[in-house]
Amino acid sequence: MPKTYVLDTNVLIQAPYALQSFEDNHIVLPIAILEELDALKTSDGEKGANARQAIRYLESLRTAGNLLEGVPLPDGGTLRLEVNCVHVKLPEGFPEHKSDNRILKVCQALKETQAPVILVTKDILVRIKAQMMGIEAEDFTTEQAPIGDQQYTGRCEAYVSEKKFESFKKKHISPDALYLMDEAGQKRAVALVPNQFVILRADQSDRKTQLGRFDGEKIVPLAYGKKKPYGVTPRNVGQYFLQEALMTDTDKAPLVIVKGTAGTAKTFYSLAVGLNAVMELEEPAYRRILICRPNVQFDDDIGFLPGDESEKIAPLLRPAIDNLELLVDQNEKERFKDERSLSGKVEELFDRGIIIAQALNFIRGRSVTKTYLVIDEAQNLTPKQAKGIITRAGIGTKVILLGDPNQIDHPLLDERTNGLSYAAEKMKGSPLCYQITLSADECERSALAMDAIKRM
Repeated sequence: MPKTYVLDTNVLIQAPYALQSFEDNHIVLPIAILEELDALKTSDGEKGANARQAIRYLESLRTAGNLLEGVPLPDGGTLRLEVNCVHVKLPEGFPEHKSDNRILKVCQALKETQAPVILVTKDILVRIKAQMMGIEAEDFTTEQAPIGDQQYTGRCEAYVSEKKFESFKKKHISPDALYLMDEAGQKRAVALVPNQFVILRADQSDRKTQLGRFDGEKIVPLAYGKKKPYGVTPRNVGQYFLQEALMTDTDKAPLVIVKGTAGTAKTFYSLAVGLNAVMELEEPAYRRILICRPNVQFDDDIGFLPGDESEKIAPLLRPAIDNLELLVDQNEKERFKDERSLSGKVEELFDRGIIIAQALNFIRGRSVTKTYLVIDEAQNLTPKQAKGIITRAGIGTKVILLGDPNQIDHPLLDERTNGLSYAAEKMKGSPLCYQITLSADECERSALAMDAIKRM
């Protein structure tokens, strides 16, 4: 039985193609949505662009029929505008003039005449209001990644025979030789994804481990396990895998997606490998390191801040600068004795153009070539923004998305709908993408940081 979905404006602002995502069901747009789209169409950045895209699609449907009566959608179902329902009574304390409440009025009226009716909104509070009125409500799920612990981590553990384990460095291992043990003590096969990292355990001695990667055909040893990019040495398994992903040539791994809690050295290690590739190699692998870190709204107007672009976004890049201070002077005893000299070393990297900081909205429409592109705090991207960044990568560019899906500041995103998790799910299995999730027990910031992650 076809359902009736009432859409909130925020769904179209985040996913302007959403009207094409409901198969053979019916979509109703309250008139309040048109008013909100009209108010947003001249906005700067992605909000305005998405509002205009949604409006253009509505115009294409208007020319094909009467939106008040309902028009068929290309992929099935119908769309119509609802301009009535003004006399529907709201619960006490719900202001009549608010757009959210006007949308709830439409849902209430439709619920009384047809069923089932479902409100689709990105706003959690509106979903709570809907529940108070007995209206079914849900998030827009088309872009959702799996629940947290079901998301792809980019690595796994598996057993292998003692003989194959001992010869691994000289002879690659077929994935068929790997196995796991189920609760009944029976062996079961391991399903691997291309570029998935593997912790190999010898079945006769569980304490013996080796690290490898599934290249799509076989398990191969890590190629960069003994490297020390910019003097940095991996301190745990996750960092060995991270180093492998970051140091692999761009033609093989132009995209690296790294998820992990605070203190797992995501930014630190990414910058170390970038500096090594730009400054330490006889022939630099990249022209520069480009660092971007989204604010909550990705491309909100930064014009009110003083200074040029780099100065305006400097507050957002303070975490990267903190890591650069650790990298440019690795003498822990002497590092902070001369703060001015330390600051000068970091500033020199920017003055020489080795590192460039830019606001993310300036990337739109560009083709970034031979650049080591680090997107920090990528969990605050929307799926469309993540796609826009990855598709900006030109020849010779390596894109690194870093973030923690559990630390989201964007009001309309969560651990399943953010751009980092979305990109990780969609790029899973791509031969051009390496992924790794760093675990909480791989926190290297300090003993206190690790303890707090586990306790708080």
